[in-house]
Amino acid sequence: MPISSILTITVPVADQERALAFYTGVLDFEVRTDNPFPMGRWLTVAPKGAETALLLASWFPDMAPIGGLVVGAPDLDALAARLRDNGVACEGPSDQPWGRQLLFHDPFGNGFVVSEL
Repeated sequence: MPISSILTITVPVADQERALAFYTGVLDFEVRTDNPFPMGRWLTVAPKGAETALLLASWFPDMAPIGGLVVGAPDLDALAARLRDNGVACEGPSDQPWGRQLLFHDPFGNGFVVSEL
């Protein structure tokens, strides 16, 4: 049988509490799971209504930040303002041949590309 969905993407973070504050407070993600795990916490977050969640994993100290996580938002100008108001540097929004986009990094260096929906 073929794979039918992507459930979770592991995002390396150095501090799960700080990551949780960023993803829920700044990006307005919801907590999907927050359970004890032998190496810390199994902590996942996602945009409301999204199928795929991000696992905020602190137990991979040698894992490099990931780049190019592509997500979507209906209002890039409002998101850019929210990010900047929270001290997050971002590039854009800018018009590209494929559409409007906004670029930013989480506090741990993981890179996001936001495409306008």
